[in-house]
Amino acid sequence: MFQILIIDDDYSIKILLKRMLEKQGYEVVTASSGEEGIEKALAYRPALIICDWIMPGLTGLEVCHHIKTDPKFFTTFFILLTSLDSVADCVKGLDAGADDFISKPIEHNELQARVRAGLRLHQLSRDLQAQKLLLESEMSEAAEYVRSLLPFSMTEPFNINFRFIPSRQLGGDCFDYYWLDDDYLAIYLLDTAGHGLKATLPSVSVLNLLRSRALKGLNYYQPSDVLKALNDTFQMNYQNDKYFTIWYGVYNRINRQLIYASAGHPPAVLVTGTSPRKSEVKLLKTPGMPVGMFPEAKYIDGFCNIEKFSTLYIFSDGAYEITKSDGTLWSLDAFIQLLVSLQNPVDSQLDHVLSYLIALNSKDAFDDDLSILQIKFD
Repeated sequence: MFQILIIDDDYSIKILLKRMLEKQGYEVVTASSGEEGIEKALAYRPALIICDWIMPGLTGLEVCHHIKTDPKFFTTFFILLTSLDSVADCVKGLDAGADDFISKPIEHNELQARVRAGLRLHQLSRDLQAQKLLLESEMSEAAEYVRSLLPFSMTEPFNINFRFIPSRQLGGDCFDYYWLDDDYLAIYLLDTAGHGLKATLPSVSVLNLLRSRALKGLNYYQPSDVLKALNDTFQMNYQNDKYFTIWYGVYNRINRQLIYASAGHPPAVLVTGTSPRKSEVKLLKTPGMPVGMFPEAKYIDGFCNIEKFSTLYIFSDGAYEITKSDGTLWSLDAFIQLLVSLQNPVDSQLDHVLSYLIALNSKDAFDDDLSILQIKFD
C-alpha cells in the first residue's frame, strides 16, 4: 500500500484530503507545518507528498526544496497545493523541485488522477533505481574480475609497480607483464577507444590471448610481429567498431636491451639517473596505426639499451589528457616533467604522481581511464 503525506496548516483541507485519499485505499499521514512535515517525511518515507504552498514558518516551496534535494527522497513524488496560478508561480514551484500542482478549491476527480499519475511515476522511479543498483552490482563484480586479471607487483629481479584507475567501474585500459622465459620479460599496456563494458571486453580478450599465447606460430619476442597479429585478429569491423592503442616491449635482462613497438600509443618514457638534475629522458615510440583500424597496417621495432639507474614509465593518455580547473588541457610534456622531477631512490613515486593528478583534475573523477606502469631496473 502506498503511503501519502499531507502537509497543510489548514485543518479542514487536511481532513478533506485525508478522507478522499483513504477512500481510495491509501495510507495517509498528516502534518500541520513545514517543520513537522519534514520530520514525518524522514520518519515514514512516503511515496507521495501533498504540501500547501502558503504556510506559516517553512513555506511549501521551502519544504519542497528540502525534500527534493535529499537523496533519500529520490523517488518521492511532490505535489504543491496552491491557489496561485500565474506562470511565474508555476516556474518557482518547478524550480524548487515540485513534480505537479493541484489548485484550490480541490476537485475530487482531478485529485484522484494526479495522485494516480504521481504514484505511477514513483513506482517507475523505484523500479529504475532497483535496476540501476542491480546493474551497478553486476558491473562491480565485472570490475573485480578485471582487477583480478591484472598482474601482481614485482620486486625481483627488478621492481614493477602500477596504478590503475578506470574512469568508470569498467574501463578500456589493460596491461600485463610476464616472463617469456628465464631471461625475457614481455611488458605491454593497451587502451581501447571508449569507456565502459564495450571497451573492457576487447581489452580482456587481448590480455587472455597474449597471456595464454594462443596465437600459434607467433614470435612473442618480436613486438612488431605481435602488433601485426593483433591487428589481423582485432579488426574493428568485427569488434563493434572498437580499436585500441598499445605499447608492447620485450626486455632481455642479460644484455639489458629493450625491444619495443607501438600502435598509436603515447611514448613510453625512459628516465635514467638518480636525481632530476642528472636525469636523461628518452621517449620510446615507433610509428604505427592503432590496432584494428586498417588491415594492412605496418609496425616496426625500436631498440634501446637500458643503462643503470633507469626507470621506464608506460601509461595511457588518461594520465595527461586532464582538464584543469581553468578549462585548459594538461599536456604530455608537463606529465613527463612530473615524472622526471620525482626521479629519486624512494619507492613512492607513483603515489606522488597520482596525488598530483587528482589535485590537478577539475572533476570528481577522471574523464578517461588512467593507467601507469613503472619499471625500475635497478
